[in-house]
Amino acid sequence: MKRYIAEIIATFFMIFCGTGAMIIDTESQGVISHLGVATVWGLIVMVMIFSFGKISGAHMNPVVTLTLVLLKKHSRKDLLPYFLSQLIGAFSASITLKLIFPKNEFLGSTLPSGPDYQSFVLEFILTFILMIVILLTTQGKKEIEQYFAPIAIGMTIMLGALFAGPISKASMNPFRSLAPAVTSGHIEHLWLYIVATTLGALAAGLYWLWQDS
Repeated sequence: MKRYIAEIIATFFMIFCGTGAMIIDTESQGVISHLGVATVWGLIVMVMIFSFGKISGAHMNPVVTLTLVLLKKHSRKDLLPYFLSQLIGAFSASITLKLIFPKNEFLGSTLPSGPDYQSFVLEFILTFILMIVILLTTQGKKEIEQYFAPIAIGMTIMLGALFAGPISKASMNPFRSLAPAVTSGHIEHLWLYIVATTLGALAAGLYWLWQDS
């Protein structure tokens, strides 16, 4: 239960700060800026992994949990409880932001700027990169995991948000897209972010199996 609560809290703060930065940037006519929003996403992921990684692993992302379970790096019995914890954390954050900013239309939703295929390809590649970084930095020596993995993962999130954010919003996480989409009522492109991120993470898992064989 401690691990599940930790996963709820970590996911809540990630969505609250990340999409909150997007909302506040809109509400303040761009004061935070694109660079600022990308930095917030990277920092909050890094801080949550440093804080909760030793308790729950701080997945905050169902495709990360799924891939780790399939690779036998995480307990299969934790799959559904982790999914539920991440959903609770994500929706709690989006609902809280809706209460704070009731007039904000999108609440940090991931909506593509351009054709769907552009965002699909971007989300697939971004999630592949993220999952590879997670695997390569968390499956080694414990001291490396403790001090360098959170930084590497947070910087990967920031990198993706910096260059791909203007087109796809750089989700890399189905529940990060699901919660604000449902809460705001903008679910028209949701399938893209669920399918592309899942396929990207699973492809990274296949690469891990190949290079580890």
